[in-house]
Amino acid sequence: MKANDTAGNRVAGGEHVGRVVPRAKPPAMIVRRAVWMVLAAAAVSTSTGCLIPMYSGDPVRRAEQLIYTSEDLRAITDEWERIWFLDQPSHMTPYRTHGGVL
Repeated sequence: MKANDTAGNRVAGGEHVGRVVPRAKPPAMIVRRAVWMVLAAAAVSTSTGCLIPMYSGDPVRRAEQLIYTSEDLRAITDEWERIWFLDQPSHMTPYRTHGGVL
């Protein structure tokens, strides 16, 4: 009886006989995979940007949403400065400042 070593090679009496050849996939699986690849490519190529649109199709509502988004992005810098304490008075100021919340 022939055994397999750890690499999957057939061994007979301790000598190398050859690699075990994996079975080929049936044609139905190959066709199924090709159909899925074509469908995925069609779905990706027909979309402009994200699959789910971020903004409304109505121009008035879209303008409102864009204004809100730009305001949120503007507020990020204020939040960043607050988190890293960059909005606090500098210790290098030539005049005395109150040490608490201003």
